Amino acid sequence: MTRQNVPPLKEVFILNQLEELAEKLGIAVRYENVIVEESSGTGGLCRIKGKYVLIVHSHATSKEKIQVMTAALKVFDLGDIYVKPVIRELLEGSVE
Repeated sequence: MTRQNVPPLKEVFILNQLEELAEKLGIAVRYENVIVEESSGTGGLCRIKGKYVLIVHSHATSKEKIQVMTAALKVFDLGDIYVKPVIRELLEGSVE
């Protein structure tokens, strides 16, 4: 793997935090090879057999993965869950 393919540590940290938050909310995160011709994006939230599943395109860039996860998680009530301030700001749209 060349250096250009390695996401910056900040993006890795954010992805890990978003995955942990999804787990706290009971949302399964699955990285799948989404066929672009059959899909309109890089993933999203769905319900399968009554349970939330967040499907993220495995070949998406780190920024795209963060965008998909942020869009899905921001719709949930996070009032009773501890969320690191940088992640809360991201979910509230204060950080790019």
